[in-house]
Amino acid sequence: MLEALPASVPTHWDDFVEGATMALGSRTVTRDEIVRYAASFDPQPLHLDEEAAKSTMVGRLCASGWHTCSIAMRIMADGFLTRAEGLGSPGITDARFLKPVFPGDTLSATFRTLSKRTLRSRPGVGLVEAELTLTNQAGETVLTWICPQLFRMRNAGAAVGAEAEP
Repeated sequence: MLEALPASVPTHWDDFVEGATMALGSRTVTRDEIVRYAASFDPQPLHLDEEAAKSTMVGRLCASGWHTCSIAMRIMADGFLTRAEGLGSPGITDARFLKPVFPGDTLSATFRTLSKRTLRSRPGVGLVEAELTLTNQAGETVLTWICPQLFRMRNAGAAVGAEAEP
């Protein structure tokens, strides 16, 4: 069983505050997981073979951008999403792979609430637009994405007066 989240961590739409940022945790990336992911989903030489990666623009073995997105998703899920009243996402609207991720990098994620609104089409559900940022151990941003995320409302009456979709 998952442990309960601290009271300061949002679990419902009502809890999110525009502009608020929360740290979600971190994960260290290994060479073996980079190669294993690439072999299954993105079999390019720079993700599979250290020698072949030397002749690429990156110059060494690095994680696939899609692998990096998967790591970010796992950190977000472990950080709060699996214990929140999340109802999924209609998709990522903007993802940017800003720096390569190398074996041994420790990646940390933050979640910043950009905006929120209620959904007239789904009473009791609200949408939170958030920016997820993944940084490495040097503080360099390696990935950002903008993601609308649906959450159940704790109190549908709390949404009265909030901006709603048409």
